[in-house]
Amino acid sequence: MEQAWRLNPQAAGLDAREAEARAAQDVAAGLTPEPGSVSIGNLSDQFNRNQGKQEYEVELAVPLWLPGQKAAREAEATSRIDEAVARRTAVRLEVSGELREAWWALAAARGAKVLASRRVETARALETDVMRRYKVGELSRIDANLALTETYVANAELVEAEANQLQAEQAVQALTGSPAPKNLDEESPTTRPLADETGDSAASHPLLAVTAAAARSARARVKVADESRRAAPELTLRVVRERDDFADSYSNNVGIKLKIPFSSGSQVRRETSAAQAEANQSDADLLRTHTRVRLDAERAQRNLQSAERQFAMAQERRQLSAENLRLAEKAFALGESDLATLLRIRSAAFDADAFFDRQRVARAAAVSRLNQALGVLP
Repeated sequence: MEQAWRLNPQAAGLDAREAEARAAQDVAAGLTPEPGSVSIGNLSDQFNRNQGKQEYEVELAVPLWLPGQKAAREAEATSRIDEAVARRTAVRLEVSGELREAWWALAAARGAKVLASRRVETARALETDVMRRYKVGELSRIDANLALTETYVANAELVEAEANQLQAEQAVQALTGSPAPKNLDEESPTTRPLADETGDSAASHPLLAVTAAAARSARARVKVADESRRAAPELTLRVVRERDDFADSYSNNVGIKLKIPFSSGSQVRRETSAAQAEANQSDADLLRTHTRVRLDAERAQRNLQSAERQFAMAQERRQLSAENLRLAEKAFALGESDLATLLRIRSAAFDADAFFDRQRVARAAAVSRLNQALGVLP
């Protein structure tokens, strides 16, 4: 999981988003909403009368917070940080879902390849026995052809199983950057209860957490829009040093200027409406996510119960098929049964083994999918 996370392209973007949110928090915690500015000016009659008139002016302008705006900006920045942190966990859950599916697809492909190899081995052993008995006249040419056909079919299945395993191996390696381990361990089912719309378990699900954080962040932006109904006022400190001609000495003057921008009703409505629309959409998305998460968890739990029942039936089927195969092989060796019957029973036994292996992997995959639906990371 850690290898897959390091290779995930969204990880670097999440770091940048969190850094952006923390920078916004630093801005909101500042004394001014924006950096101050300094302007310097000079007025002289050197290019016309040249009587020595000089005037130097320095202005230091500082924007001011509107009432309630600073607190709204700080709350918005905090909610953005919470959203960035929650989104990181949600993306990790998404990556874990991809890894879980690739993991169990590889387990199924490996199991199919093992069964195909076993079938080739038994087919070759049967072919050797049948050809020996055919040469001494105990079996017919039809039996020899059936044994050869069984070997060809088994080899074809092995080739296909090897190709499927290679594809599954590459899928895991593409996610993690390294070959898959030899032993694919199973997960333990989580004890976390199903998430509902009001319980504490809902808040612990990464998808619900990030959706709730996004909704809080959207509502915080509505508050910022409500408190920012005009541009920031500006307080300016002016210092003027001047003289009228060469004979006069310089005099210094200090003044204060306050700039208060007017509010634009249409602009305020546009920004507030846009923020409110985003908040309404986030609230609706939160309700839909609650329902989707709950339904996904219930479906995953039912699928796990079904997989456990099918696994139990697969065990019984496998035992019966193995017993039938032993009896059929003994009867064929004694000449009490023909080759066609043996091949049919052997095919049924391999089908039972394949079904058992598939259900074993399906049960383990169902456990992982239940953990995924409940928001549990590997």
